[in-house]
Amino acid sequence: MTTAGLSIHRDLHAFCSDEALPGSGVTPEQLWAGLAALVAQMGPRNAELLEKRQALQRAIDHWHQQRVGQPHDPAEYRRFLEEIGYLVPEGPAFTIDPNGVDPEISSLPGPQLVVPATNARYALNAANARWGSLYDALYGTDALGGRPPEGPYNPERGDRVIAWVRTFLDDVAPLTGASHHDVTAYRILSGALAAEQPNGGPARLVG
Repeated sequence: MTTAGLSIHRDLHAFCSDEALPGSGVTPEQLWAGLAALVAQMGPRNAELLEKRQALQRAIDHWHQQRVGQPHDPAEYRRFLEEIGYLVPEGPAFTIDPNGVDPEISSLPGPQLVVPATNARYALNAANARWGSLYDALYGTDALGGRPPEGPYNPERGDRVIAWVRTFLDDVAPLTGASHHDVTAYRILSGALAAEQPNGGPARLVG
C-alpha cells in the first residue's frame, strides 16, 4: 500500500498502526510523513554510498583476479587499498558525547547488530551477540570436524552440538550432584545460578 508517497507492506503498516504506535504519542500519519522525509533527504546519499561500495568491490575483485596463483604480498595489497580509498589515514583523536543516547549504545559494550527477523538463526545470533553463542560457534564452523550441511537447520548436527556443549560445561562449570546433560532450565536464585532438573531441586555450581 502507498502511504506518504512510500510503498509500505500492509503487514508492517498494520503492525505500526495497531501495535507499535498506540500509547506512544505518535500518530501513523506522523510516522510515515517523518519516514518519507528521511527517505527523501538520505536516499540520494545512500545511493551514492552504495555505488562507492560497489566500485571498491569491483576494484578489489579485479586486483585479486589479476594475481591468481601468485604469492600474497601484504605490503603491496595495503598500498593498493590505500590508493583506492578503502583504507584511509587515521584521523585525530576525538570524543563523543553520549548524553541522550540509549544505554545499550552509550554505556554497555558490545556489538550492535541489525538482522532480518524472518531468519531465526540470525535473530538468535543478534540476541547472543553481546556475549557470544557457543552453540552457534560449534554449529556454524568446523570445530566438530566438519562444516554444517547446506540448507536449513540440521537437527542431527544440532543434537551433536548440544551434547558437546553440555559435556564441556560439566568439565569447566560442574554442578553439585548433577550434570548439565539433565538440566531443563537455568535461573538466577538469590543471586546465584540454579540449574533446574526434572527430578529434585535446583543444582548449584561446584564451589
